[in-house]
Amino acid sequence: MKAKHQRLVLVVIALLAIVGAGLLAAWSLRNQANYFYLPEQMAATPPDIGQAVRLGGMVQPGSIRTEADGVTVNFMVTGNTADAIPVRYSGILPDLFVEGSGVVAEGSLGPDGVFLATNLLAKHDENYVPKELEGMGTQQAAKVAAETTVGLVQ
Repeated sequence: MKAKHQRLVLVVIALLAIVGAGLLAAWSLRNQANYFYLPEQMAATPPDIGQAVRLGGMVQPGSIRTEADGVTVNFMVTGNTADAIPVRYSGILPDLFVEGSGVVAEGSLGPDGVFLATNLLAKHDENYVPKELEGMGTQQAAKVAAETTVGLVQ
């Protein structure tokens, strides 16, 4: 066999190996994908029970209820329509989790239609100010921030 044909065979084998590795990786990760749902999408076409998804929307005002154990919280997530999805979460709530704020809940839909969250990500709006800087003027806050970063750079 000529050297030219040997190189061609090696290139074809290498391409097949790369395609095979890609297909194998895609097949093994197929159940790891988290799909993102808005409340109106989840109400219209709910995911399979137990499928890992993310639910994003706003915490409905007046809907946060803490159960007797003090750790489990029930609330409603709303979107752009009147659809609201009930959510149950057991764990420590993020500091920014309040009524009317944005939230992304990771978890799965239960058989009773309640979204069982395993992780909550709270969002803040563009007017967010850290607790340490609340009540400070713009110049004073900039001075504190500059002092903090100077300590980090050195």
